Amino acid sequence: MNNNSKISNLVYVVSLLFFSTIATAADTEPQIAGSWIAVLPPVLTIGVALAFKRVVPALFLGIWMGAWAINDFGLVGLWTGLLDTFQVYVANALSNPDHAAIVLFSMMIGGMVGIISRNGGMQGIVNHIIKWADSARHACLATASLGLAIFFDDYANTLVVGNTMRPVTDSMRVSRAKLAYIVDSTAAPVACIAIVTTWIGYQIGLIGDSISKMPGLDTEAYLLFLNTIPYSFYPIMAIAFVFMVSASGRDFGPMLEAERRAQKHGSEPPGTVTDNNQEANDLKPVDGKPQRAFNAYVPILVMVLGVLIGLYATGKQAVADIAEPTLQDIIGNADSYAALMWASLASMMAAALLSMGQKIMDLEEVVNAWFHGARSMLMAMIILILAWSLGEVTDILKTADFLVSILGDSLPVFILPAMVFVLAAATAFATGSSWGAMGILFPLAMPLTWAVMTAQGQTGPEHMHILYSAVSAILAGAVWGDHCSPISDTTILSSLASGCDHMEHVRTQLPYAIVVGSIAILTGSIMTALGSPWWIGMSLGLAILWLILRFYGKLSYEPQTG
Repeated sequence: MNNNSKISNLVYVVSLLFFSTIATAADTEPQIAGSWIAVLPPVLTIGVALAFKRVVPALFLGIWMGAWAINDFGLVGLWTGLLDTFQVYVANALSNPDHAAIVLFSMMIGGMVGIISRNGGMQGIVNHIIKWADSARHACLATASLGLAIFFDDYANTLVVGNTMRPVTDSMRVSRAKLAYIVDSTAAPVACIAIVTTWIGYQIGLIGDSISKMPGLDTEAYLLFLNTIPYSFYPIMAIAFVFMVSASGRDFGPMLEAERRAQKHGSEPPGTVTDNNQEANDLKPVDGKPQRAFNAYVPILVMVLGVLIGLYATGKQAVADIAEPTLQDIIGNADSYAALMWASLASMMAAALLSMGQKIMDLEEVVNAWFHGARSMLMAMIILILAWSLGEVTDILKTADFLVSILGDSLPVFILPAMVFVLAAATAFATGSSWGAMGILFPLAMPLTWAVMTAQGQTGPEHMHILYSAVSAILAGAVWGDHCSPISDTTILSSLASGCDHMEHVRTQLPYAIVVGSIAILTGSIMTALGSPWWIGMSLGLAILWLILRFYGKLSYEPQTG
């Protein structure tokens, strides 16, 4: 046998050795499943995210660690685990039809936002609202109202509201710090709980994937999300506090100093505004074209109605054999993935047809606007796919089973929502990404919560508030940490769009975020988990926030009546 043949045989043997386990890596249960090693992938993911403040590498390393463990460690397992990370787990995440539907929906909604930004529809909404901003109080309330109106995307919200309202608030001597706070606190909190947004596909994707790993839980992902909205204490309280501050004219801490300085000396010094940022330019309406609000209202209405009609139609078909199905039965058996895809396609087409029908944009410009909007969703989709992959790895390793074996009987159920809230907040604060925190924690926290509930016999309807509160705690905690983080993308964009010094925005917003977050934990997560109805915790929290503002806050300008 010549040397070339020997080399060829050696390569063949090595190839078999390295690649033979790839196709079957996820098909057999590893020996270490359910052991302490099963917690290493999520622990590594969280640790790397906290240490290096990067979500994508953290998720990838966590998947690699899990794949290595599944391949029983060793040098060969290290190599095959790396290959499995991409070829098995990421590929599986993408090949799942429900996952693919979420990716397509999210890209389509992002594209629709791009179109209604360029066709002037979003600016038309802005133009209607700012007509009312004739005083400092009205300017703040108009800004907050505009933040609610542009509920479908946090990036679009931040850039449009900040850049549009800056001249208005400047003229009323409202500080840039106050503007940045209002913009930031009506972006992610609104998008987090609205029923149809660029966030919803991502959230439903994570929830649905987690449900598939929770034996005994028979519910639809979208319905579960809807049930969590009343338990979203931080987002709702953050929005309410913005309106309290805006309507009362009261502030405290560094924000009060900034407001009084603006009242005396006008807006922030020149040089803090950056108008020529690429994100803002991508959202600018086409020059010289009419800015009609209905060009945004119609596609948004089509999207919302499309989801509702799609849920009803698919749910009605699924319960055709039930004599008198209730609305809960219909929605609970609906195919939310199909409904979301239908609605996103219809809304995108409505936006495109309105733009071309009025000759605001031609077909090429519509496609370019769609592309810019869809492109903004790319990083989120990468995080989502990696989160799905990590979820599959932890499922194979039976991470939740191990945690329940050591915590199931000793960990009080009522602690779970608050614990998850704080962990999500810490992860989002360190990484600067609420979506990253969700992607890391959903595959671990949701199955763990359900498993602890099961171990303690608390899975009946009367105990479902624990699960709803824990799920909402992941979403709300991620938004809270994102708000407090100086490296958060939305915090940076809020500073940029509002023309505020970035650290000034962080410094002035932080006390407000900490106060609201603390009240949300105490009156929301903990009280609800102990059995108190959500509306009592919400009402008590809002009342406490008003009292804090009323007695601790001081007037920065005299509020006008009328």
